[in-house]
Amino acid sequence: GGAGAPQPPDERGGVLSTTVSPSHSPSAGAYSSPAVHWFHPRSLRCDGGSLHEPRTGGEYRPRHLDYATRPAVADAGTSRRAGGAGPHLHPTSTTGKASGQPVCKLIGGKFHERVRTCTCLFPRGAAEGEAPGEDAPDVHHAGDAAAERALDYEWKGARDDLPKMTTAGSRPAARAHDVPHAPLRPPSTVMRLARMGAFHATRVSFARTLVRRMARERWRIGRERFDLDAGGYGEIVYRIATPAGELRFVAFSNPLDPSERTDRVIATRWDATFVLTAADVDEALLARYRENVPLQEAGRCHPFDLVLSRANKSMRLFEHTVDCLAHGRQPEFARLAEVGYLMRTTAVYGNGKFGLGDFEAVRAGGVFSLPFQAEMFTVYLARMLSFDLVEHVARARAPERAAALAPRVARCLGVGNATGLGMAPFLVTHPRLLDRWIHARELGLARVRAVERAAPDRVARFAALLARARRHVSQWRTGDARQSARIDTLAVELARLSRWSEGARLASVRAPWDTVMRAAESRGCVELEEMTLSLLLELYPELVDALEDGTGADERLATAPAMRVRELVEIIERDYGWALAIDFEDPREQHRFWYYSEEKEEPRLGERFGEPGAEREYPLHVARDVQELHRALAAPDPSWRGRSVAEFLLETPRYRRAVRRVQSLAGSGYAEIRDNVIGEDCLAIDILRCKLAIFGAGKFDPKSDRWTRITLFQGAPLPGELDRGDADDWAFPVIPGGPDREGAGGRVSP
Repeated sequence: GGAGAPQPPDERGGVLSTTVSPSHSPSAGAYSSPAVHWFHPRSLRCDGGSLHEPRTGGEYRPRHLDYATRPAVADAGTSRRAGGAGPHLHPTSTTGKASGQPVCKLIGGKFHERVRTCTCLFPRGAAEGEAPGEDAPDVHHAGDAAAERALDYEWKGARDDLPKMTTAGSRPAARAHDVPHAPLRPPSTVMRLARMGAFHATRVSFARTLVRRMARERWRIGRERFDLDAGGYGEIVYRIATPAGELRFVAFSNPLDPSERTDRVIATRWDATFVLTAADVDEALLARYRENVPLQEAGRCHPFDLVLSRANKSMRLFEHTVDCLAHGRQPEFARLAEVGYLMRTTAVYGNGKFGLGDFEAVRAGGVFSLPFQAEMFTVYLARMLSFDLVEHVARARAPERAAALAPRVARCLGVGNATGLGMAPFLVTHPRLLDRWIHARELGLARVRAVERAAPDRVARFAALLARARRHVSQWRTGDARQSARIDTLAVELARLSRWSEGARLASVRAPWDTVMRAAESRGCVELEEMTLSLLLELYPELVDALEDGTGADERLATAPAMRVRELVEIIERDYGWALAIDFEDPREQHRFWYYSEEKEEPRLGERFGEPGAEREYPLHVARDVQELHRALAAPDPSWRGRSVAEFLLETPRYRRAVRRVQSLAGSGYAEIRDNVIGEDCLAIDILRCKLAIFGAGKFDPKSDRWTRITLFQGAPLPGELDRGDADDWAFPVIPGGPDREGAGGRVSP
């Protein structure tokens, strides 16, 4: 750099370089364009080519650079391709950016007066189209501030304006600037529990993205061992071949007394137990699995084991299906519609529990690169196991006449799951992941809403999907009065939306899908709005599917000690106004507390003023923590506002957790549930449904406000159907000939 060039602080590390390349602009004349690059030590190197494109005008907004040469930042700031580097600062030919200071005054060089600063480091709190506050750190000119913000970006990991990592079997991630999109729905709308509790599965739900990947990479699943007695009890080993390596699924089918069959976490025996492993299963390892896998939590796994799970049969449907197959006929569709699965999982463990490999180890293995892919694949294989078991028992009963499940019947069956409070804290304790998951679906919707004109085939596709969704809803059964009433309302509103869309002439109107979404918002309940979102995402796979690659995140939260207290207060007031508005003096707003069961190490909900244990509360009370932090920061001494966060925490260390969260999630609008999860009105079932919909679940059947049954992979292609052209067309699965909520069903022949 030239004389007087800013240098990164020693304690942060990094390098400053200035690259000068000749360029020409008709408006500015010939000049040399410098580029100042900041590097975190974990970054590899910089491509010295042109990394920018000119922009004129006075707007302050993140500028999308040329991604052909844009540095690639992946996990922890490590470059994943040649030429990649960390966040950096570019003084270029852009006019009107930031302060308008000539580059020569910034880095001490002698350059053309019209050269102005442009940077892809942005001060915290700079909303698109707005200038940062006067007190925002000067990341454009000051070396310390630029290096500090660059390190924030490294901690934050790859986001929309940075390329996502590419892994085995994935496409390059869709970049936000590549595709026009309408404004995203604000977090204040999306992140309320009443809406999150109305989510439906989408194209970017994990079950859908997994099946697409299996089809794209031509995964092959076959039996390696099949040792069952006439009752269907014994051992099965499936071998799975993927481009990134082989896996094994080892399952044990066990006799179970009906009195022991329970979905509760206190169970110690199940109809089936299984493990997904990256190991080559020989006799010695199989013997070890035989001793440990049926014990589940009481057994022990190895780091090469990826997922541990168990399932119980739906005895009514299992026995009905066996009986029908043994008599050479298919099960009744009406009976299939009542349940929707032959077996239901009661727990699916991964990520280091009970000795299993943690996610970093699983990802390093290469087969699974995104969260919950391994768990979803285990559930898919449990579905296959249920088909094999029911067919085997039918053949054992009637070897001469037993039928196999017809593929169109098998596709109607998924895997059930009983989910309780154990899943709920995840969305609070993993805010970065939550932000990425919600952002993917919201950006997908925004892209579809921005489509200017709809081709006739897309309009026809929408009409067909809407008709299918109506039929799907008509087959959605639940014994829960609250959810049943919501389904009835949804059915009526879907019919109304269908009639409206038929007369809307969608092929001839501008922005037709934005029009449809607005109609849903103005004419229906949140269930209708969220189902409409799911419908619209189905129409444009080319706009939506690549967003799945952005559903992972570096989950580390870190404190930025050099931040001024005034900036921290501004972030709280901007991002957590919803939390500051809660009156925690009202006992109803602190009615509940979360804790972990000592016996089962599972989350539980207690009543603060009526049950013991509040002193062992698990810290999910984000709103209360942030409100207390804000109160502490609003000290009467105004000099505090100019002091650093480090000084504040030295004097009041009990706020470290809240400070770290607020700082780390600044700008991550979808990272927080914007409701009070310890309040009397909080329904844990809404948290559960949100996460389960992101997984790809459907047919939500709440059994209380704290647990629900759902179905996964209903309608999904069978392993032998993955290469079919319609393998991805299974949104809103329908049981053909099955009854609606008031009707009756019939039989089907193979």
